[in-house]
Amino acid sequence: MLPPVARKKMQAWIRSRHLICSGNFFIFETLEYSAVERFEECVASLGGTLISVEPIKKVWIGNHRQVLLYQAKASLHTPPHSDLKQYWIKYGGFYTKFDERV
Repeated sequence: MLPPVARKKMQAWIRSRHLICSGNFFIFETLEYSAVERFEECVASLGGTLISVEPIKKVWIGNHRQVLLYQAKASLHTPPHSDLKQYWIKYGGFYTKFDERV
């Protein structure tokens, strides 16, 4: 994947509250494991490394179905004034859409 495409995908995840930033670490939460694989590909094309993928909890979808919530952590060196970091400051948040505080 080319870096401009990867950056656009990560910006979309920031807007949809699937991706948060903490220093040089990015935390991605999703219900689909295929999205974790796409996240890993994006991070690798931007020069980062996927650190871990863990199933956090089960989330109810409707009345009769539960699915796993995956959390992927990646290390991506982003200087404070990089495009991706500035985008997260402008449109991102400190919690994901699956956070219980919301």
